[in-house]
Amino acid sequence: MEELTLECFEEASDLVKEVTTETKLVYSEYFSAQTGNKVYFKPENMQYTGAYKVRGAYYKISTLSDEEKSKGLITASAGNHAQGVAYAAKLAGVKATVVMPTTTPLMKVNRTKGYGAEVVLEGDVFDEACDYAYKLAEEHGYTFVHPFDDLAVATGQGTIAMEIIKELPTVDYILVPVGGGGLCTGVSTLAKLLNPKIKVIGVEPAGANCMQESLRQGQVTTLPEVNTIADGTAVKRPGEKLFPYIQQNVDDIITIEDSELIVSFLDMVENHKMIVENSGLLTVAALKHLNVQKKKIVSILSGGNMDVITMSSIVQHGLIQRDRVFTVSVLLPDKPGELARVSSLLAKEQGNIIKLEHNQFISINRNAAVELRITMEAFGTDHKNQIVAALTGAGYRPKLVKFKGTYSEM
Repeated sequence: MEELTLECFEEASDLVKEVTTETKLVYSEYFSAQTGNKVYFKPENMQYTGAYKVRGAYYKISTLSDEEKSKGLITASAGNHAQGVAYAAKLAGVKATVVMPTTTPLMKVNRTKGYGAEVVLEGDVFDEACDYAYKLAEEHGYTFVHPFDDLAVATGQGTIAMEIIKELPTVDYILVPVGGGGLCTGVSTLAKLLNPKIKVIGVEPAGANCMQESLRQGQVTTLPEVNTIADGTAVKRPGEKLFPYIQQNVDDIITIEDSELIVSFLDMVENHKMIVENSGLLTVAALKHLNVQKKKIVSILSGGNMDVITMSSIVQHGLIQRDRVFTVSVLLPDKPGELARVSSLLAKEQGNIIKLEHNQFISINRNAAVELRITMEAFGTDHKNQIVAALTGAGYRPKLVKFKGTYSEM
């Protein structure tokens, strides 16, 4: 197999400085206290293109011949590689076409167009978009730049490890998001070349754990489907060329549920004032899964390209998960003053009402009972329990209503 060499990584590290912003490690007092380790973030979400992907794209383009460049480039991407290729191609004066899944957030589509690339929307997931990109490359003679299954791309991504180790030579663990495996291959390979004692942990969504499943089976494996809010890592099949490096250099794979990403988003906003997209949050959520103490850990925040609608939904779902927003159903007689009585009780307990639903048809005998559903804000679980206890004490027999979505119930 081809080899990833230290010389190539050093060359790439010098080259990518032309297009990247220096992303110094950020020490996290909050997560250090939470985990009993010294936790640092590598904030690639602060890159000009909003993600690390420009590293691999720029280095890959630098290795192409003039003939390959003249044909025009084509790639497939769920968003961040698209922007990396578009930006790198613009700087190199090369035409670029990008095929993106139809589910790609609008912000990523628009920014890719803004860098000068032609965007084609095709397929529901990355793998389908990638198949279509190969088809277009064959039809039009474009030079295909794979988003991850390419050793030159992986070399460019691996420059992150060079920067981490230069800044924190005594790092013990590096946590890396995993989609197709390009970032993880580059980072793990270079980390082991520089210091074999460094532990590299890949982190995948539980609903798109193609690398974990491939390692389990000892060969590259295609998942039947993927289901995750981490769209940047929603990959069915990891890279063939990368898999041997993952087998050799990655110490473990951790999987993360979508619900954990929602909590991690709030943690990053509240404690670090950072916007990190769901794929980048994988390594934040993984901190609580590591069974280690007093270690120096770097979590790579791979990107921050999240559209406002997604952001709003995640914030609201996060508030629900933390019991900052909840709904109760109470039954009360249908007579004047009852609603005021309930409102007065909630005001006394400092519950802030968001929405009221008054249903007179819950019972045949309206005088016996009507239903009042109250959605309100609380300070957290203890405060929520206090409000429920107060309603119980007043004889209302409150029932908690589970959410299936923001401010809607099952």
